[in-house]
Amino acid sequence: MGIIKIHDKNFKKSISEEEILQRVAAIAREIEADCKYQNPLFLPVLNGSFMFTSDLMKEIDMNCEMQFVKVKSYTGMHSTQQVKTLIGADMAVSGRTVIIIEDIVDTGATIKELVNQLHHLNPNEIKICSLLFKPTKYKGDLKVDYYGFEIPDDFVIGYGLDYNGLGRNLRHIYTVTE
Repeated sequence: MGIIKIHDKNFKKSISEEEILQRVAAIAREIEADCKYQNPLFLPVLNGSFMFTSDLMKEIDMNCEMQFVKVKSYTGMHSTQQVKTLIGADMAVSGRTVIIIEDIVDTGATIKELVNQLHHLNPNEIKICSLLFKPTKYKGDLKVDYYGFEIPDDFVIGYGLDYNGLGRNLRHIYTVTE
């Protein structure tokens, strides 16, 4: 599967499932080392992070809890720069380490909004974990504590990421060719 077509765009494989799973396991070890003797609360951001979260949580070997949150900041291939929280965290956050799990951090608008909302709930610390990170597009000042891959400012799909609803089920990550 070299080139695939989703809607009106062609995509080429850029990160294999094997590479992804190796990085996911390494991220899990980093989190375990940093959060030893804690009971962190993972906040995966739906929909895009579901595959990453599933594989990451299978690798985490410590007590932890998870609560999904749903936000929206993309339409088609473009960020709207307006983040809408659709479902929020309803677990106890005060005094805890909270780890936000994202599929991709590009401008940082989503994590900035989530961190602002979480600060009102008095967590001990907030960490950010993302499968993909676009440092050239990132406009935020929050540290991305854990990430799998730095990628250029290209549109990507697969492994949970979509293009107008399609492509989330792909095992690999694909980059648009146009």
